[in-house]
Amino acid sequence: MDGKWKIETTAVQAGYNPGNSEPRVLPIYQSTTYKYNTCEEVAKLFDLQAAGHMYTRISNPTVEALEKKMALLEGGIGAMATSSGQAATLISVMTICTAGEHLLASNTLYGGSFSLLKTTLKKFGIDVTFVDPELTLEQLESYIKPNTKAVFAETMGNPGLNILDFDKFHALAYNNNIPLIVDNTFPTPYLCRPIEHGADIVIHSCTKYIDGHATSVGGMIIDSGKFNWDNGKFPEMTTPDESYHGVVYTKDFKEAAYITKARVQLLRDIGATMSPFNAFLMNMGLETLPIRMERHSENAMAIAKWLQNHEKIEWVVYPGLSSHDSYNLAKKYLPNGCSGVLTFGVKGGKEAAEKVIDSLNMIALVVHVADIRSCVLHPASTTHRQLSEEEQIASGVKPDLIRFSVGIENIEDIINDLEQALEKI
Repeated sequence: MDGKWKIETTAVQAGYNPGNSEPRVLPIYQSTTYKYNTCEEVAKLFDLQAAGHMYTRISNPTVEALEKKMALLEGGIGAMATSSGQAATLISVMTICTAGEHLLASNTLYGGSFSLLKTTLKKFGIDVTFVDPELTLEQLESYIKPNTKAVFAETMGNPGLNILDFDKFHALAYNNNIPLIVDNTFPTPYLCRPIEHGADIVIHSCTKYIDGHATSVGGMIIDSGKFNWDNGKFPEMTTPDESYHGVVYTKDFKEAAYITKARVQLLRDIGATMSPFNAFLMNMGLETLPIRMERHSENAMAIAKWLQNHEKIEWVVYPGLSSHDSYNLAKKYLPNGCSGVLTFGVKGGKEAAEKVIDSLNMIALVVHVADIRSCVLHPASTTHRQLSEEEQIASGVKPDLIRFSVGIENIEDIINDLEQALEKI
């Protein structure tokens, strides 16, 4: 039944199907280990010849239920939870990239992702080239190298809020027989399903709208199951894995080759595992995702219009506004709303921006984004602090930029708090 439901029903019902007299709500399986009757059963688990849980670092029933739901919501064939969005980003790349290979990435990424790809992957011997996503397909093609193994981008840039041109980036990846990896954190699968637009791998920081309540850190990787790994460019997928007695992922796991390798090799060795308790909370958050995203988008659109007409506001960036460079792409790929994050600058520059932030009451200053409570942040001095000024500008971060994560509170209360803060400048 799961695959036949609409997305609202899937968010509530999928992933966990209790039997007669079993708990109606997904239980927390807070156990590191599992009991078996024979040595042969356990041996088959370790040889990947049987399904089941051997150790919670690799899989767990509560986490598995969340993974199943996320795979269905995104339209993938499988998913794997991680301890954070950063871990999901790292593992999504390292599952197919090794030392001496290359990744092509959009330069409008979240600051943490930018630093991870630029600095940490370099230490593993993986080279990354950052490109302006506004370049033409022909210009982007010029950055592809013989050892390029993937294209990496975000559905909605953070905090620039540019919308990915899926047709162009899918063509870029498809033309070069490499997968397109897309971070879909801000839109969530309720507002956009990247796999339907040509993405091969989708990742999330579940810490944001998936959890929705700022309680838990976690990440997710979803495999579309559509990419042909047996095209000569990915020998680790098509040759024996000696750590599993010669398993060949494309042969033994067919369309699930990528997500299986990510779990049984990368998650096994790196250990960036989501806890069962966090998975329980995130599954609960998912149950209200469609309702929350509707309200987030509605409130953000109203705030963007209000700010746009305010005499003390210098500029406003929100994909739902016709003034936004990605407005047409937003209408095409996010027809049901543009999520709950916007950015703006106040007249008076950086000092005035700080004064407004410091004067807010209900709207909190926190190092977070995308949950039910309205909050603000100054990215240039926080999330993008490790980037140079040139890199910040390229990522869409101006010195005066305020990132506003619009919550689901009453719109009048949000506006009133903004108004009284703006009166202070």
